[in-house]
Amino acid sequence: MSLHAYIKKLDRVELDQFANRCKTTAGQLKQVAYGNRRAGAGLAINLDRETGGQVTCEELRPDIDWAYLRQRTA
Repeated sequence: MSLHAYIKKLDRVELDQFANRCKTTAGQLKQVAYGNRRAGAGLAINLDRETGGQVTCEELRPDIDWAYLRQRTA
């Protein structure tokens, strides 16, 4: 699922709460969701965790070798 699709279903309060759990702001999430900014590695990890894997690190940052990192922790 894209970040845009995920946050689209949230109301303003839920979006603010979600952003807080991801250690960012709703505005930053919207910038990433609309493609105006790229998520940093830390934000990508937080988004993957807080969405329960619905929005993945791999989707947000395909330029990072996440498979390598996931294999090391398995």
